Amino acid sequence: MKGSKVTVPAKVPAADHTLRILKLLAASRGPLPASMIATQLELPRSSVYHLLEALQQHGFVMHLAEERRYGLGLAAVELSSAYARQDPLARLGKPLLAALVDRIRVSAHLALLHGSDVLYIVEERAPGSPALVTGVDVRLPAHLTASGRAILSAMPRAQVRALYPGADAFVHRDGHSDAIDRYSRLRTVLDEALVRGYSIERGAITPGFSSIAQPVLDHRGWPVAGLAITFPTDSMPEERWPQLATAVGEAAQTLSTRIHGRRAEA
Repeated sequence: MKGSKVTVPAKVPAADHTLRILKLLAASRGPLPASMIATQLELPRSSVYHLLEALQQHGFVMHLAEERRYGLGLAAVELSSAYARQDPLARLGKPLLAALVDRIRVSAHLALLHGSDVLYIVEERAPGSPALVTGVDVRLPAHLTASGRAILSAMPRAQVRALYPGADAFVHRDGHSDAIDRYSRLRTVLDEALVRGYSIERGAITPGFSSIAQPVLDHRGWPVAGLAITFPTDSMPEERWPQLATAVGEAAQTLSTRIHGRRAEA
């Protein structure tokens, strides 16, 4: 069977087909052409186009016109974020962040992508550290934060581009040397993070503070969260940053394994 199989007759075929389309897009590594969706689910192509149009109008699907493909829209991402706020992700993450803070003595936080923002769901403050703006339930522009950049760097390029269609999508701080005010600049920052192996942010959120982040991936390699640490820039020589990034990456990997029910490697 090519698509997801229904074991009982659907009483509302349109609803059933709509949910199958969403499940297929969620399981795919990237956006799909409508023809492939129809083939995979063994549905009439005309029906698929009508359902995709309705899903697009409600924000659950985005149409990448240049590629003639469809991917999950922001409404679907927000549903995922709402689930994550209610499910064990924060509970799983909190003790891991507490252990990380105890180990490296800097504050840590866990954030989800919510549209083009990040939403913080866990914060663990190091003893004696100042209060940060990354408290639980705070939202910040994803492209300005290390956790947001970590998530975006692990996403397919087409979906990142869809989140930032033009200059109006960027919030930036005037006069900041690390300002990201256009997609090409964001792409450079994300590509640098991929080469470096972790994302960074220097003073874009709070002057005098820097952050290091790694993505938390699900079993398909999709970034479900960003795990970051924040510290006064002048308190941490940059030659130590790779060591800190390794510790953050280990915590992110442990959380990844726990999300989908596998024990972390010893």
